[in-house]
Amino acid sequence: MFTALSVALWAGICAIDDLGPQMIRRPLLISTVVGLIMGDLQTGLIIGATLEVMWMGVGNVGAYSAPDIISGSAIGTALGILSGGTATAVALAVPTSLLAQQLLILYRSGIVYLNPIAFKIAETGDFKKVFRIQYIPMFLAFLVRAVPTFLAIYFGAGAIDRAVAALPDSVMDGLTNAGAIIPAVGIGLLMIMMIKKGELWVFLIAGFALAVYLDLAILPITLIALPLAFLYDLSTKGNVMKEEPKESKPAEEEDYDL
Repeated sequence: MFTALSVALWAGICAIDDLGPQMIRRPLLISTVVGLIMGDLQTGLIIGATLEVMWMGVGNVGAYSAPDIISGSAIGTALGILSGGTATAVALAVPTSLLAQQLLILYRSGIVYLNPIAFKIAETGDFKKVFRIQYIPMFLAFLVRAVPTFLAIYFGAGAIDRAVAALPDSVMDGLTNAGAIIPAVGIGLLMIMMIKKGELWVFLIAGFALAVYLDLAILPITLIALPLAFLYDLSTKGNVMKEEPKESKPAEEEDYDL
């Protein structure tokens, strides 16, 4: 009971960090602390390093909700230490993160309704209340990570399978379709913010062609794009030095015969 509560508390703290500086929410640190809590620091480090490599490029883009690496790391590490090691941890972390992803979609969709409330409070000029309303999503984010983590560790790995099996097919299909559409919406919003000039769409088309028709990975496309972006920046900025304004010479004093 104490171990499950401690790991759940740590997962909740990482969830709050996910809303702020995002310094402790990576699998390497999450799993290390879970291993320290459970008395097996070495296994926690090994599992954390494995999950970190696996989820190194995972992140939220725009409105896209990525698999929840916080819940996946905490639950996978704890159950992996209890029942087998790294292989078990990875096997449990992936479905757990996908299940928690659906909870994050519901959570982020629900807290949107706090925006009009905050706007009405802001119109009154009471900004202390606006600040206090931020505690609601923080508390909900804590629960979204802490409660499933506690239940999964307390009841074991079977609780995750039973929770997934208990969900109706219509709910799972709806959440899966929403999760497939949201990435496109997130990338679209990101492009609207980044692509301010019409000629920048040429670079998007070029990147698309390199990825689809030449089957290049992200790294070579980035290396090709860097010199092109540098040349574009030079061409738009220009190296023409502005001429310094000429200093006006003082007018010569005229001599008057008095």
